[in-house]
Amino acid sequence: DLRRSLLPHAYSRHVSALETDVPISSYIDNWGRRGDTALVAMDSGHSVGAGWYRLFRDAAHGYGFVDEQTPELTVVVVPSRQGEGIGLELLAGLLARARSEGFPGLSVAVEAGDPERETLTARGFEPVSERGTTLTMLCRFA
Repeated sequence: DLRRSLLPHAYSRHVSALETDVPISSYIDNWGRRGDTALVAMDSGHSVGAGWYRLFRDAAHGYGFVDEQTPELTVVVVPSRQGEGIGLELLAGLLARARSEGFPGLSVAVEAGDPERETLTARGFEPVSERGTTLTMLCRFA
């Protein structure tokens, strides 16, 4: 599936650093649990990106875990299509969907120096914690 094929792009720093405390497959394994939501960006019948969010438990969580009521967000665009606004469209759609589903917000993990951080800040995400070079950001819904 597209999400599985994009996982290494989304978490490449963690994979290359061989960080094993959070298996990246946990972002998609057993898909279909309460809170699992995904959007796929298509162009001319081809998948060019995907975004999803998922709830985690405190005992087994992702890199951007905040609490058991706040889903963690992942947005990935195929490398050849990055910089075209596809990720922003996926992000906007997922934020709207999470609000409509009654979640308190969305969290996300980014590298501290990643330019994505500015994009997320512009859309209401704020830093809430830092672990090593990974920054957890949270967009709280009013």
